[in-house]
Amino acid sequence: MRLESMPRYGEHNFKSNDRKMIIFNDVSLRRGKKLLFSGASITLQPGQKIALIGANGSGKSSFFALLLDELSVDGGDIRGLQGLRISHMAQEVEASDLSALQYVLAGDAELYRVLKALEKSDSEEDYERSALLHQEMEVLDGYSADRRAERLLLGLGFQHEQLQSGMESFSGGWRIRLNLARALMTPSELLLLDEPTNHLDLDTTIWLQNWLKAYQGTLLMVSHDRDFIDATCDRTIKIENQALDAYRGGYSDYERQKAERALQQQASFEKQQRRISDIENFVRRFKAKATKARQAQSRIKELERMQIVAPAHVDSPFSFAFPAPGKTSDPLLTLTQTNLGYDTKTILKNVNLSLSPGDRIGLLGKNGAGKSTLLKSLTGELALLQGERTIGAHLRIGYFDQQQLEVLDMEASALLHLQRLSPAAREQSLMDFLGGFNFKGERAKEPIRPFSGGEKARLALAQIVWQDPNVLVLDEPTNHLDLEMRHALELALQHYTGAIILVSHDRHLLRNVVDQLLLVDDGQLAEYDGDIPSYEKWVISSVNSRPALQTPVEQPVVSNPDATQSNLNKKHQRQITAASKAKRSPINKEISRIEAAMDRCQEQLSDLQSQLSDEGLYHDEQKQVLQTLIQQEAVLKGEHSELEEQWLSQQAALEAIENAAG
Repeated sequence: MRLESMPRYGEHNFKSNDRKMIIFNDVSLRRGKKLLFSGASITLQPGQKIALIGANGSGKSSFFALLLDELSVDGGDIRGLQGLRISHMAQEVEASDLSALQYVLAGDAELYRVLKALEKSDSEEDYERSALLHQEMEVLDGYSADRRAERLLLGLGFQHEQLQSGMESFSGGWRIRLNLARALMTPSELLLLDEPTNHLDLDTTIWLQNWLKAYQGTLLMVSHDRDFIDATCDRTIKIENQALDAYRGGYSDYERQKAERALQQQASFEKQQRRISDIENFVRRFKAKATKARQAQSRIKELERMQIVAPAHVDSPFSFAFPAPGKTSDPLLTLTQTNLGYDTKTILKNVNLSLSPGDRIGLLGKNGAGKSTLLKSLTGELALLQGERTIGAHLRIGYFDQQQLEVLDMEASALLHLQRLSPAAREQSLMDFLGGFNFKGERAKEPIRPFSGGEKARLALAQIVWQDPNVLVLDEPTNHLDLEMRHALELALQHYTGAIILVSHDRHLLRNVVDQLLLVDDGQLAEYDGDIPSYEKWVISSVNSRPALQTPVEQPVVSNPDATQSNLNKKHQRQITAASKAKRSPINKEISRIEAAMDRCQEQLSDLQSQLSDEGLYHDEQKQVLQTLIQQEAVLKGEHSELEEQWLSQQAALEAIENAAG
C-alpha cells in the first residue's frame, strides 16, 4: 500500500476539463510605494508541482493573494482562475467550538453541509430526506470522509485520543498542523501551501512529502526546505528584480542553473579555490598523524560540502561564524544510566550519552518519542528521574528551541538584546556582529515586535552565537528561516569546533552538518547505523504498518461522533444497501476499469504537457518535434474525453439505482 493517496477519480469530481493553465500576462503590482512585479509573465501548467522562492519581501505572499483574488493587479492580467477550486493553508486558526476531526472535515464545505443536514434529518426521522442525502453522500464519497480526515490527522502526528479534542486545547504549532490537514481535505485543482513543513518533525515531513507527490492537481508552495522542494516539486519559480523566473526541477536544479547564470562572480570563485588549496595542503601534511587525523577528516568533509553549495550563495546577506571555544574539557557533558521524563512519567530509560568537542550528532525519532525530553535533560532544564548528569569544566551551552522566540523582549531592539548580554561591549562591535545576521543600520535599533518570525529566529540564533558556547543544543533551528539564512547557518555549523546535538526536519542540514545519527524510539536511545535516505524508508515502512493509516472499510459518516449509534436509522440504511448492492456491483467494477484507464491516460498527458512547457520547443528548429507532441496530446485528450463520457454514463446508472431505491 502507498503511504497516502489522492482520492479516487470520482471522489472530488476532479475532471480533466477542469485542468487548465493559469497565465500571468505582463502583470504589474504595487504594495504601497513598493513595486513587487513589473511586466511579470509566467504560465502554470495543470498538474505541475511548483516551488515559489524569493527573498523576504519579494512578493511571495502577494503572489498567493493574487491567485486568491485578495489583490488586484495594477497592470496586465491573470487568466485561468475562473471556476478553479483553490485550497489554501491558513496561517491562523479561526475561533471554533469544533473538535479537531470536525474542523478538518469542514474543509470540504459541500460534504460538511450534507453531513449536518443528514444529522438533522436522522434526528427528525425524516427518512425520505435521509435517503436523498445518503445519495449525495455517496456521490461526494462521504462515507469514507471521516476516515480520510483521520488519516490526514494521524499522518500529521496527531494521536487517536486528540481527534475529538476541542480546538482550544491545541498549541499554536499544532493548530497550524490542523490548518494544513484542513487544506489537504479541501477538494481542489490548485493547492497553495505557505511553509507547510514549519512546526513539523522529520517523520511528518516525510509523510507530507509523499502525500503531495500523489496530489493530482496543481501545487504551488512557498518553502525554505530544499530537500522537501527537491522531493516534491518539478519546477521552481524565483521572484527577483520584480520578475518571475522559471527553472526546471527542484531547488538543487535551480541552484545549478542559477550558478550557470552567475559565472561572472569570478572573484568569489577564486577565493573559494584558495580555501580548497589550503584544505588540501593541510590534509596532505597531517592526514597520517594520529594527533591531527580528526581535524584532517573534518576538513575533507568541509571540502566535499563546499564545492557544491558555494557558487549559488555568494551574494547572501548573511555572514557569521561561531568563535573558537576558549577553555574546554573532554568530555563536555555526560549522562550516565539516566531515566528521563516528567514528574513520575518515564519517557526514556537507561540513557547513556557523552558529548566531546567535535561531536556532531543528529537525533532521529517520531513525534513524541522523547527527542525534546533528551535535549532539555542535557541542558539541565529538565531534572533527571534517575542517574547522573556530569558537566565538564567551563561548560557553556547554547540552547535553541522555538520557545526562545517567546522569551525575547518585544519592546527591545536587536542591539539592546546583545547589550544586556554584554554591557561592556562596544556598540560598533555589536552592530558589526548583528550585520552578519542582516540586522543593519537602524533596523538593529528598532523594537522587534513587528519583526517576522524569521527575523526573531535570527535574533535568537545571534544571541547564542554571541555567547560563545562550546556545546550547541539545537531543536528545529531552521523553522521560519529563509534559504539564504539556512545556508549561512549550515556553513557556520560546518566550521564550528564544539559539540553539536541537533533535531531538525531539514534533511539537507542534517546531511551536511552531522556525522553521527542517534535514534530515539520505543523508550530507548540507540545509535542509528543507516543514513537519512534509509531513515526515510524506515519511516514510510513503519507508517504503512499502522492499521489506522491503511484504507479502512467505508462506514457512514456522522459529523457528531456521539450520535453514531443513536441518530442513524440502521435498519432503514441496511434496507437501502441490500436492495441496490447486486445491481451496483458490476457497475462499480466497470467504473474501476475506466478509472484505471483514465489514470494511465492522464499520466501520459501530464508527461506530454510537461514536455510542452519547455520554452526551447517553440524555437524554429524544434517545429517538427512540437507538432508531433501537439498531435499526440490531441489524441490522448480525445481518448480521455471518451473515457470520461463512459465514466459519467456509469455514474448516471448508479444514480438511477439509488433514486429507485430511495
